[in-house]
Amino acid sequence: MKVLIELPTWLGDAIMATPAIENIVNFYNESEITFIGSFVSIEAMKNHPKVVKIVILDKKYRSLYKTARELGGFDVFFSFRSSVRSKFLKFSISAKNKYQFDKNKYINCHQVKKYNDFVNDCLNINSNPERLTLYKESRFSKMARKSILGINPGASYGSAKRWYPEKFVKVASELSSQYDIVIFGGSIEIDIATDIEKGLIDNGVENYQNFAGKTTISELINKISDLDLFITGDSGPMHVAAAFQVPTVAIFGPTKDNETSQWMNEKSEIVKQGLECQPCMKRTCPLKHHNCMKSIEADDILDAIKRLN
Repeated sequence: MKVLIELPTWLGDAIMATPAIENIVNFYNESEITFIGSFVSIEAMKNHPKVVKIVILDKKYRSLYKTARELGGFDVFFSFRSSVRSKFLKFSISAKNKYQFDKNKYINCHQVKKYNDFVNDCLNINSNPERLTLYKESRFSKMARKSILGINPGASYGSAKRWYPEKFVKVASELSSQYDIVIFGGSIEIDIATDIEKGLIDNGVENYQNFAGKTTISELINKISDLDLFITGDSGPMHVAAAFQVPTVAIFGPTKDNETSQWMNEKSEIVKQGLECQPCMKRTCPLKHHNCMKSIEADDILDAIKRLN
């Protein structure tokens, strides 16, 4: 059975689609999976044991059509995207059966369930979404005997989802006697990670490493999987941590925690303020005060960590 799957674009969404993808794999006997999608989603999913081919998609329509023709025929095609570009890809792909996720049909529930309900409807089954599933390349060797605390200050969606570097510094400094500190972030988070690093140095904290802008997706997954504690905003790395059951404190501001919180992580605490303006779902604060994040203090995070223990 040759199965073609177009992955969601963002890292977090791709990971939240993994229970649905596992249901596809389990439904079809001896399936051979081809993944197509963004560089980030492909990097996260390329180690799946059923994958025989991976393709990074170009956004240009001419390239999409050429890729579709070169891939040849499939028994079934699933797209976890609902964009016009994906509709064009679906049209161009040669497959006996084609299915495409419709974000307007699946609403008011967790994103994991949305994706899984989509697959259930396609295959006329009634499977429940299990835990998130990621496959790693190798193990990350811990840098010291202490437990490791990871902090992830960034969020690709926009600045409204980001907590403040000086508050991360307060939390990390407070915990530095118990944990070695690892700072995560992509290339666009180097500045905020550097601010955190400077704050740690000013507080006399030396047992840290700053990996912002220095890891591949595979390395990021490996490093997060071996953490003993993770403090993060609503982000792709948050879902990586959920896949490996890493004890996590997730800080939520403008986004819907009932739709994008960690899925089936037994040790997960959400910190949010519950303001009237939440969730606004905006990339930047439309009211210009950012109180949903600004009013969350370091003690709120430390209290959440105590609840995890």
